Amino acid sequence: MLIASAFVLGAGFLFRFWATSNPYLLALININEVVSPITSWKRVTEGLFLKRNGISPYEGDVFHQTPLMLNFLDWIEGNYSQVLPGLFVVFDVLLAILIGRAAVETGRFMLLLQQKSKPHYHKNVDESLLLNEKSFRNAFVYTSALYLFNPYSLAACVAKSTAVFDNMILALMVILTLKGWRVFSTFLLALLAYQNFYSIMLVVPVAICFLQRDVLGLVKYINPTAVKSILLTLSLTMFWLVSLLYYSFTLTQSWDFIRSTYGFVIMVPELTPNMGIFWYFFTEVFQHFELFFIIVFQVNAFIYTIPLAIKLRNHSVFLLYTLIVLISIFKSYPTYADVGFYLSFIPCWSFTHKYMKNVFIVSNMYIWCAALSPVFYHLWIYAGSANANFYFALTLVFNGAQIFFISDLILAYLRRDFDLHHPLPAADTDKAKLTSSQEVDDVILS
Repeated sequence: MLIASAFVLGAGFLFRFWATSNPYLLALININEVVSPITSWKRVTEGLFLKRNGISPYEGDVFHQTPLMLNFLDWIEGNYSQVLPGLFVVFDVLLAILIGRAAVETGRFMLLLQQKSKPHYHKNVDESLLLNEKSFRNAFVYTSALYLFNPYSLAACVAKSTAVFDNMILALMVILTLKGWRVFSTFLLALLAYQNFYSIMLVVPVAICFLQRDVLGLVKYINPTAVKSILLTLSLTMFWLVSLLYYSFTLTQSWDFIRSTYGFVIMVPELTPNMGIFWYFFTEVFQHFELFFIIVFQVNAFIYTIPLAIKLRNHSVFLLYTLIVLISIFKSYPTYADVGFYLSFIPCWSFTHKYMKNVFIVSNMYIWCAALSPVFYHLWIYAGSANANFYFALTLVFNGAQIFFISDLILAYLRRDFDLHHPLPAADTDKAKLTSSQEVDDVILS
């Protein structure tokens, strides 16, 4: 295990080091699918130039990172500018280690939840459906390897995308949450929400994770212990978030950063083409309808939290993962760094793979979209032999692939949970064969 982990991390480091020094791959720094106006290193250098010349980087429409990240990036660029590509490789390998550790903690937490839930399983439950130590034995190796050799995350590393720092905070927050360290976890969650507006919705699964540690058995939101646990998590998160915002104000002596960071994400003023669903729609919509549809699109990103929190109330870790994927799909400025992060955790849900139905189709959609997106963009912008509809059609396919993936995974997870609680008796085998999979799926989703 230790040798395999060292080999994966070493090979991943060398592979990334080669990629960052390859002149043919340096063009990734300008690829819209890889970086956004928020995570682009070019935008960072422009913001740092303004800051060092006594001009607020938040006065214009160039820099959209938070004040804390601005100072952190200023320190990095000022001290390590000569080895910046190598430094991003180191950060990416550290992120792979954090992802591996998060996968290990996910396995431990899933086993803990299974032990608490086992009395509610059917007495004749199939033992092969139960998790054990072997289910997560190689979780660190598989998840870190999937991240390090994932073309999405590799492209983000070569482009020096600042999304690596957000993903490091997210991975560390997952680790501390599953370990039960409420104070530190809520601080990292607040820091993540401070960095990424959409991440505030993760407070729901985090609160449920701590609730499941505080109570035994199934989650009931109306239980006094549950209310106390959830309010404590929410209060700590809001305290840290308000503290971070106030500290940012003391650094800049202005609240202008609110408009340039969160206002930029919410109002979507820059319609640079990307793999999201915002840019094309708001280039076409009439201006007097713009505010209405901005509200619709932003509410759409958050609204799934409520029904999922109800349906997956006893599966907090899976709820956390589901919301991470949904944020990657519906945020206003998505990049491949978000996709590479959540795809790395697929080995954690290996016990659901036999229930999944669309693996081949979805995999091909991911591959072909990644291959064709730069081609369609070149035909549209440079060759002039295509138009925006070509590129946007591909973004719809890509987002459809992500939605098919998470929908298939949710249904597979619930189907396994259904089998744990409602296995068919041996005497009813013939009858079970006559029961269509669709009928069972309807029962699960009801």
